[in-house]
Amino acid sequence: MKTTQLRLTHVLLLLLTALLTTSVVGDAFKTHGDLKIFYSAFPSTVIPAEIASANGIIRGVDRGVVNIAAVKKLGTGLPIIIYGEFSNIMQQTKKLDFTEIQEGSTVYYIAPFEFDNEDFLTFKIRVKTDSAAPAYAFKFQKIMYVDK
Repeated sequence: MKTTQLRLTHVLLLLLTALLTTSVVGDAFKTHGDLKIFYSAFPSTVIPAEIASANGIIRGVDRGVVNIAAVKKLGTGLPIIIYGEFSNIMQQTKKLDFTEIQEGSTVYYIAPFEFDNEDFLTFKIRVKTDSAAPAYAFKFQKIMYVDK
């Protein structure tokens, strides 16, 4: 029961973060045909320590999390093949290593990353609905701040 509560709390926290990001910067999703891809990047410190630990997320003032979810109809997550990288203004690029999380009909992908204070980051994401499908690529940008 405790694990279920932690996971449910984690999902709700990630969705709340995505909604807050959306309300600040506009719609945080891309549309590709009938596919909607929701995305967000946020400091890992917004995730409570107990939930981060239970899900293998390292928290830190200079660590963030990218969250990606794809849906064809709202409320039902879609498994995808996902690749990503991010770069700073100096064009230093690092690969994102995504982990799939499934909870009920929800499927989302998270990847940790490190950043410096006031880092202007560009995230480049490629998703495929199956191995034979062509990849859909998009990018988004985010300024990350060290949580003091």
